[in-house]
Amino acid sequence: MRYRRFVVVGASGFVGRYIVKHLAAEGALIAAVSRRASAAGFLRTMGDVGQIALIDAGITDRDRIAPLLDGAAAVINAAGILYERGTQRFEALHETGPARLATLAAAAGVPRFVHISAIGADPASPAHYGRSKAVGEAAVRAAMPQATIIRPSLIFGPEDSFFNRFAAIARISPVLPLIGGGGTRFAPVFVGDVAAAVAATLERDDAPGRVYELGGPQIETLRSLFGLILRETGRRCLLLPVPFGLASVPAALLEIAAQALHAVGFTAPPLLTRDQVRMLRRDAAPAPGMPGLTVLGIEPTALDLILPTYLDRFRRRGRAAGAHAV
Repeated sequence: MRYRRFVVVGASGFVGRYIVKHLAAEGALIAAVSRRASAAGFLRTMGDVGQIALIDAGITDRDRIAPLLDGAAAVINAAGILYERGTQRFEALHETGPARLATLAAAAGVPRFVHISAIGADPASPAHYGRSKAVGEAAVRAAMPQATIIRPSLIFGPEDSFFNRFAAIARISPVLPLIGGGGTRFAPVFVGDVAAAVAATLERDDAPGRVYELGGPQIETLRSLFGLILRETGRRCLLLPVPFGLASVPAALLEIAAQALHAVGFTAPPLLTRDQVRMLRRDAAPAPGMPGLTVLGIEPTALDLILPTYLDRFRRRGRAAGAHAV
């Protein structure tokens, strides 16, 4: 991998930054593409001087991305969103963008393409998110049949949007909502393992054209994940079951509030959206028999090893407090 050049799209995002870090550690030369890459100076510190070039471009920006592809060993698409806001729409980020990127890569003769999708990508998904991910996968495959598709379960790590969000809510709220009763199943996967999986597929002759579903070593429900958050932060909250239909009402109000705040310059994400409620109607664990981390030679990292390293800031008396302080 040393001295080969890779193009990482969505490089400053939660998953993208770990992919950049992992590839840089292997000696790769990286074009780190992101809408605001020039503001993501932390990416440069992940490599030696000149090893990582920051390129300001969105996934649909043909004129800026096309020149980067000549001579690239691979393109890795890590661009994506969990909710829609402003000009950031599922159709553009998950469908049109990946289709255009894969078409450009094919035209440039790029031999490898890795597309980060998600478990739950399905044309019949009840959620717009899941349907858009399925459309994106199909579009990428149409342009580059040899593309490798990576479908992670719920991804955790220091910058994640799940554990940090609900730990913050538990700090101020006496209640955490168990949407649909809290029985939705996940196989939380460490973001560092996802990055390692991407790098592993770039070195394997059998990876092109395959789909990998990535999960951690344990299956958890929404209820058990909330329990882990409360244990690690030393908080006490009522876990309140909320039917799916009822959960859509406050989700709609939270969407409206987030849109109003966005209009006046606040960028905080909505606490919950109606589409996320629909996503919770389906489990997000790897299907039996699907190749995953172990096939790629990666030992899945347990939640218990990582959560304490970043949820401790939500403890009642801060990082110095024990995990079970109340």
